[in-house]
Amino acid sequence: MKHLIALLLVITVSAQSLRAQDPEYDFELLKNLELFEEVYKKVDINYVDEPSPGALMKAAIDAMLLELDPYTVYFPESEIEDYKLMSTGQYGGIGAIIRQVNEQVIIVEPHKGYPADKAGFIAGDVILEIDGKSCEGLSSSEVSEMLKGKPGSTFQLTVERNGDQLIKPITREEIKLGPVPFYGMVNDDVGYIKLNSFTQTAGLDVLKGFKDLKKSNSMNKCILDLRGNGGGLLIEAVKIVNMFVPKGSDVVAIKGRTGEENREYKALLKPEDLSIPLVVVVDGGSASASEIVSGALQDLDRAVIVGETSFGKGLVQRPLDLKYNAKMKVTIAKYYTPSGRCIQKLDYSNREVGSSATAVSEEYIKKFKTKNGREVIDGRGVEPDVKVDLPEYSRLTATLVVNNIIFDFATQYFLNNESIAPATEFTVDDALYTDFVEFALKQDFEYTTASGDMMELLKETAEKESYYQDAQSEYDALFAKFQPSKEDDLEKFKPEIKELIGLEIVGRYYYEEGRIAYSLVNDKYIEEAVKILNDNARYKSILNIQD
Repeated sequence: MKHLIALLLVITVSAQSLRAQDPEYDFELLKNLELFEEVYKKVDINYVDEPSPGALMKAAIDAMLLELDPYTVYFPESEIEDYKLMSTGQYGGIGAIIRQVNEQVIIVEPHKGYPADKAGFIAGDVILEIDGKSCEGLSSSEVSEMLKGKPGSTFQLTVERNGDQLIKPITREEIKLGPVPFYGMVNDDVGYIKLNSFTQTAGLDVLKGFKDLKKSNSMNKCILDLRGNGGGLLIEAVKIVNMFVPKGSDVVAIKGRTGEENREYKALLKPEDLSIPLVVVVDGGSASASEIVSGALQDLDRAVIVGETSFGKGLVQRPLDLKYNAKMKVTIAKYYTPSGRCIQKLDYSNREVGSSATAVSEEYIKKFKTKNGREVIDGRGVEPDVKVDLPEYSRLTATLVVNNIIFDFATQYFLNNESIAPATEFTVDDALYTDFVEFALKQDFEYTTASGDMMELLKETAEKESYYQDAQSEYDALFAKFQPSKEDDLEKFKPEIKELIGLEIVGRYYYEEGRIAYSLVNDKYIEEAVKILNDNARYKSILNIQD
């Protein structure tokens, strides 16, 4: 009962300290805290098994905060490494991406130069034991927690590779994942910078890449790739916009419930380049700080936005320290781009308790004007100036990915080939693809076609309406034509499958940097960005630049 007494004491003290000036609010707050106290007391005394106070409180806090929005979150002491990774890109561990495959957890990619890589672990290794403790039945998150720890601590890692067991010592390090995994030249004059996150060095790293490309490669046009970038620190977004706009330009404003949170961010530093043609690439995974950068550069008509409509997260969070080494992030404000728009897509304020948020109603969508008079809207993320529609992968290709068939083939290839051509020169030729087809056909996998699924639905409907028997022979003949053939489909969808095979193989030898370099060769987004940059008249027309 000691933990219960302590908990009730905390609740009582908290209730006293949180009293509001509004008597009605004050009563509602105290009433619900007392009810919470009573519910927990009844559970603690009467529940059939002794409950865990920590687990129950964590569940209660998470459920409460989820009623606000997905970004107001609580981090107990046990999850501080995850919080640290999100905010700084740093954590103590071995430096490897892991994933759960069926009942096993495998290494998907060791980060170049970090402990897992230096110890000789490779993609495809199945994690069996950590310091003698079996990982059987554990989830990837549970294994991840076991791998993380204090830098300098050493343990034994047991893996299975190609049917053999390997046991090696590995020493944890402070892992710092750079926000810019790659920058380079797409062609003779177009530079490319990939930004994965807005952690503490994002602004400096983008600036370094930009300067290097101009100095060493004569870059005179630039692509900034924010695809899949879920955001991070707002101030780093401001620094990046500052590189390309005049000093004193509005970048972003935040507005909260109280005036204390209201603040305007301007470009306070000398810009790096005010004239270089710039394209920013975004997709549905570009959120928060990515949308501050793309939204500001769009509103100021400083860059052409290419790709897909961004995620639509216009909310600002602040980290707060709690007792017992815990932390939380709280949504304190909404942000507004220079034209005055908030790109927040989902409305968390006007929803019923327990229900999902819905998109901002069309009647509340407003129109705004960019610096050069172009029309933009709020409430829908950042809409690209030039949209790129990518074809979806076939169901066969998706099946090959989901069932790790391409991944496993790359693992075998890496074990049998000491080296390959440089990332930008490597190709999956017909001989290598033939090897993959033979490998794939030996695997146990099934898939259906969308046409076949529709035929099944047609059959069900026809049977209900008593038409099926009259047309059964014709139906069966047509249905047979829509049944997948692995051999035929592996040939039909050869181009897209070859691209993914190449990407997976290159990653084994050249890590993330190599995969990005390889992917640029056939990247539809980048192809469109280069076309725009190489057509000065079109570039100016999109941005409504008047000579």
